[in-house]
Amino acid sequence: MLFSRLIRKEFARTSLMALVILLSILLTVSLVKLLGLAAGGSLSGGAVLAMLAFGALTYLPVLLSAAVFTALLMSLTRLYRDSEMIIWLSSGVSLWRFTHPILRFALPMALVVALLSLVISPWAIGQKARYQKELDVQDDTSQITPGVFRESHQSDQVFFVDALSQHKAKVSNVFVQSIQGQRLGVIAADSGHIETMPNGDRYVVLQNGRRYEGEPGTLNYRLVDFDQARLRIDQRGVGTTSLSVKSMSVTGLLKQPTPEGWGELHWRLGLPVSLVVLCLFALPLSHLNTRGGRSTNMIFALLAYMVYYNTMSIAQSWVVQGKLSPWVGLWPVHVIFLALAALWLLQRRRVWSWRWWQAKKQQKNTPSTTGSGS
Repeated sequence: MLFSRLIRKEFARTSLMALVILLSILLTVSLVKLLGLAAGGSLSGGAVLAMLAFGALTYLPVLLSAAVFTALLMSLTRLYRDSEMIIWLSSGVSLWRFTHPILRFALPMALVVALLSLVISPWAIGQKARYQKELDVQDDTSQITPGVFRESHQSDQVFFVDALSQHKAKVSNVFVQSIQGQRLGVIAADSGHIETMPNGDRYVVLQNGRRYEGEPGTLNYRLVDFDQARLRIDQRGVGTTSLSVKSMSVTGLLKQPTPEGWGELHWRLGLPVSLVVLCLFALPLSHLNTRGGRSTNMIFALLAYMVYYNTMSIAQSWVVQGKLSPWVGLWPVHVIFLALAALWLLQRRRVWSWRWWQAKKQQKNTPSTTGSGS
């Protein structure tokens, strides 16, 4: 049908635009934060893109839900603003007829959100945690950045290099500050490189340097020139990574049922359901009085979105705390908001039907004026 095809086409175009905007904002904010960590030496430069991708996949279900809800709201509001809705309603298309193209567009999007929230997002969270663990267990020299002071994980050494070779095998103008016992040692060397012994121990080999050693606050210092010196690198072992419930698969949550697991499972299932409910909510929320302000319905829509998701979060916390049965979960929240959307839509339909009936009645009672010829 022409009506349904035109409406769904506009929904798809506006949803894509909203998703691109929201995703661009998320990527920009995340990239700035990650680059700040990389510049400070807390994150390796090569890990920025991987962490950025994992973060985007983590928040993609919520972003897609927000984009679809925003797109439907903007498209339906435009119909009111441009008086197209009045034309459709006057031609015999009721408000309930708009639910058909809305559902035909929202249900496939809900399936995509379900795939993201149940499979993709937990996988991304788990991969991000494992990748971060691998970065944490690397030795201190693997994250050295030229021109940046880098503190060791044990906070007993500070490294600084002026330049780094292309393959990160050699460094020049090395500065190392270390604390051994109560004595502070400072080493300045012209160059250095990494050596790995047959037993797996790693050393920083410094060449043509000088070591200053003493106790802070006293004049008891010792100065030693050397041609070559070795500093052992402490490597941390790889421990077992305890994955949170957010990174567990659906089968894992069902095999080990816990209050936290039930709350996480209800949240994942609630995201696609909330998308359908919000899409139906967009129809009564999009009503715009062309004689009034054009942003009032947007304010109500934002409040409805925030209240809906905050109520879902509260219900999830009640499931985790045992105040709400796991078999009940978040379903009462979805039912309540779906009922509110249906009642609101029914009220708008009655208002429009009453206005249409009054206009027809007034038109019937108006006497027709015809000219009489002599």
